[in-house]
Amino acid sequence: MNAGLFSEFLVSNDKLRVYGGDRLIFTSSRDGLLSLIEYIDKLSPLKKDITVFDRVVGNAAALLLKRIFCREVYSPLGSELAVKTLRRFSIDYHFGEIVPYIRGRGQQGMCPMEKLSLGKSPEEFYQACLSLDLGHGF
Repeated sequence: MNAGLFSEFLVSNDKLRVYGGDRLIFTSSRDGLLSLIEYIDKLSPLKKDITVFDRVVGNAAALLLKRIFCREVYSPLGSELAVKTLRRFSIDYHFGEIVPYIRGRGQQGMCPMEKLSLGKSPEEFYQACLSLDLGHGF
């Protein structure tokens, strides 16, 4: 079931899809972590044991996935840092490609959000996002 849903996601314009079982409960076309922050603001923690399809999963996204009770995540691109975090929190992951870390938009060095997430718990990282006003106020 998830492989077919993931294939549909990959050809869509969506940046994030969240499923409760086989039911689509949230979708967003916002870039970067904004989709996950929007989900947290609107729906979390109403659902548990969700499946997430995301375009890119770095450590920053992995920490937020723990916070929203994700049980499984699919993405065409994930980082080694995310893999460590997902394993630590027992979240199943399916990545098309694994890179050492997520690069910034200019492709120069580590993504600022990936850097900000290092050494933080899911709640600490979420609070750091709020302090940056990252997408807050949907």
